Amino acid sequence: MSSATIRQTVTLPAAPARVYAVLLSANDFSAFTGGREASIDAKAGGAFSMFGGHITGRTVELNPDTRIVQAWRSKTWPEGHYSIVRFDIAAEGAGSTLTLEHSGFPVSEQAHLTEGWSKMYWEPLKKHLA
Repeated sequence: MSSATIRQTVTLPAAPARVYAVLLSANDFSAFTGGREASIDAKAGGAFSMFGGHITGRTVELNPDTRIVQAWRSKTWPEGHYSIVRFDIAAEGAGSTLTLEHSGFPVSEQAHLTEGWSKMYWEPLKKHLA
């Protein structure tokens, strides 16, 4: 199956430790995504379910305050198909720069996911952290 990669960088109005914590907190995640149900076991190997179960997976790697790597799948993808999502977080001034690399998803999903990261993550996350 063919796959693609998305790379995006955003500047966020919070220190790296806060950004890292929000991305791994079910309560914060639910809050910034508009109350959508989330369950996140915030440890390497821990399972997660986000957006009311539409996205599920496991956290593969954690480097406190600087990196989160997760194996993701959408319930609409072929059975057993997982992608890799990597968040790299760095301090920038009073805030942070977050670089996303999302790879291994079905190529047919690229436009939807590219738009989705901005609409479902970056815009609401910036508001939540402000």
